[in-house]
Amino acid sequence: MTRMPTYFISHGGGPWPWIEDMRKGFAALEKSLAAMPGELPETPRAILMISGHWEADEARVMHAANPPMVYDYFNFPPHTYDVVYPAPGAPDIAERAKALLEEAGIDATLDETQGYDHGTFVPAYIMYPEAQVPVFQISLLKGYDPEAHFAIGRALAPLRDEGVLIVGSGLSYHNLRNFGPQAEVPSKAFDAWLNDALDLDAGARTEALIHWEDAPYARVCHAEEDHLVPLFAALGAAEDGKATRVYHEDGIFGGVTASSWRFD
Repeated sequence: MTRMPTYFISHGGGPWPWIEDMRKGFAALEKSLAAMPGELPETPRAILMISGHWEADEARVMHAANPPMVYDYFNFPPHTYDVVYPAPGAPDIAERAKALLEEAGIDATLDETQGYDHGTFVPAYIMYPEAQVPVFQISLLKGYDPEAHFAIGRALAPLRDEGVLIVGSGLSYHNLRNFGPQAEVPSKAFDAWLNDALDLDAGARTEALIHWEDAPYARVCHAEEDHLVPLFAALGAAEDGKATRVYHEDGIFGGVTASSWRFD
């Protein structure tokens, strides 16, 4: 099969595709997510999502054949807690991913019960609304160590040649206490730094991202870096690849600048 790119995507807020006003507000993001299948060399065998909404003490690999839903959002309309994205899981590929992690010296466990969180089912729904492509997830590691997540990406890189699309799903800006107009200056500065860092040569790029806390407004934009860490895994799986910004928007959430990138 042809080698797949990897992505780091900003996945938006909550169950936005099922809320009319929110969906209008995320029109540019929706357009970018809907365009992703057309950017691929072929339909993936499976999508591996590494979401900012699942973390564990070790790398946990979703193994269910039919994963349930995880409604990990609050104070949204009742109907958004009935959303079902019925994509099948990919237990055979999950076993392959676990083996790759263990070969790289990374502890990994198959998880039979974890379901799709909104960092996974929201973008997957926009990409493949008919849910015909299998989806599975691998957790972040608690502590968010950048080098450990680059290592996870490197270990999983062979999946790209086996028809698996690896997607890091988070947000390039994520501070729930600092949305709105006050986010404008820090999010623009951090987004510009991130884009410049991703344009560096591979070695310098990795080094810059490992030291992401040196970026302007780093801890304002990511008080906790759960939504940034998926980038490290996605880039680790395509560490020598070219970065292409596939989504960029100012003013979402009332003032946030956000972006997404493809690596190939």
